[in-house]
Amino acid sequence: MGISVEEWGRLQKALDWPGPDQEITQLNLSTSPVHSTFSIVGLKKSYKVGENISILITARDHNNNLKTYGGDFYKAKLFNSKLKASVYGEVVDHRNGTYAVTLLLPWEGQSQVFVRLEHSSEVVQILKKYRDSSFPRSHYNGHFEGPGINNTKISEVVQCNLKWGAEGSWRKGDCCCEYKDIKTKTVWQCERPKKLSCDYLVHHSMGNLENPLNSAEKQIFTMKLTNVAITGDTQVITVLPNTAGIGTMERCRSGLTTPVPAGFYFSDVWESFVCNAQQFNSTQMGKCLENKIIYLLGDSTTRQWFEYLEKNVPGIKRMDLHTPRTGGPLMAVELKNNSIIHWRPHGVPLRFTKMLITDLHYIGNDIDEIAGGPHAVVIFTIAAHLVFHPITFYVHEVAKIRQSVAALLRRAPETTIIIKSGNTGGQKNIFQSDWYTLQLNTVMREMFRDIDGVIYFDVWQMTSCHYITENVHPEPVIIGNEVNMLLSYVCPA
Repeated sequence: MGISVEEWGRLQKALDWPGPDQEITQLNLSTSPVHSTFSIVGLKKSYKVGENISILITARDHNNNLKTYGGDFYKAKLFNSKLKASVYGEVVDHRNGTYAVTLLLPWEGQSQVFVRLEHSSEVVQILKKYRDSSFPRSHYNGHFEGPGINNTKISEVVQCNLKWGAEGSWRKGDCCCEYKDIKTKTVWQCERPKKLSCDYLVHHSMGNLENPLNSAEKQIFTMKLTNVAITGDTQVITVLPNTAGIGTMERCRSGLTTPVPAGFYFSDVWESFVCNAQQFNSTQMGKCLENKIIYLLGDSTTRQWFEYLEKNVPGIKRMDLHTPRTGGPLMAVELKNNSIIHWRPHGVPLRFTKMLITDLHYIGNDIDEIAGGPHAVVIFTIAAHLVFHPITFYVHEVAKIRQSVAALLRRAPETTIIIKSGNTGGQKNIFQSDWYTLQLNTVMREMFRDIDGVIYFDVWQMTSCHYITENVHPEPVIIGNEVNMLLSYVCPA
């Protein structure tokens, strides 16, 4: 994995998630969203802005028996639909079937509590099992193209995947063409084409998904019991004004930690508790990006930022690089203010539509090619496409990126480097559960904790407490708030 034994031990501690001490295969013993409840502890007639309320979640199984162990994956928030206001609450696991949530009351008016069971502890046990296995839940296609007889062209499509772990290949024997990246040491495999040699791999695309669940696991992992609201105290909470307020924020910079909550929505605007988030109009966006080169690396969630800036920065134009419109790489320029924005997807494994394999670069390798400096802003994310693969591989990838980031900061310490966390997604299944993403976010945050000069921009809370249905590609109102927060780091007030 490219890390020390000591660091792996610390990561395992950070990733620790309680659950049953034996494999549960009976549905009636798993947590039931119907019988589980939440209550507001010591509910008062009214509160003041800035105060907290405490929530107690009690988990029960399908026989209505109290659970005796933890591990359920709950999400909680406070909201007011009319005010378009909401705030995230972190769920603390007591490991005995009860959970606590502390919710801040950040706005004046009325509020209500909402709690949902995303996955039972028994489902998390299944998720963990397959995350740690080498079972290929996601497959990929390699497109080989080359010359045939009589000036014809041969095209072959074969299955490809990652070579990783003790078991190595997902195919056995002398099955495959291997492509090893020199710097990251990552090995990509494709089944050997029947007519062409391994040198003719031209394109990459997503393949099929393979469900590993057995019949008992499928019963526990039924979608009817996934991402379900639980019943509880739905009384309206009255919040009165507080002349003292919540306090002022410092300027956005590297080194700041993410509190819980990290902010809240009010009238669809994100009010940050991390630092002084600004609201940028189009002119101010253009001014902020003056003489800047922005490198957006990662997946389609950073492409959404590229597209938002492309749409809102005056005078910016996308260049025709003769690449797929959504696959990239992409570049936009604004000549008056001398601004350049690049976006590039990360290397395989990647579930994108058909694109040139040569256009898929590992993030660490791309960062190694950036000179850096006060004009350079490097933003990267890597989460959504790695949830299909062992977490040990993710650690390996992050270790290589960290190595490249550290080298960039040594040669150009004035470079702005921003890590975008993974956000919540729409699918809650064995392939793309938010529990996977939450674990990957933990790895990224822990592994960059001691790297000075790096900004960790946590969008998890921003995407999980909004009233719009969760989607791996958040709606424009959320993207707009993310970009305002992003620019607040690039041009702090």
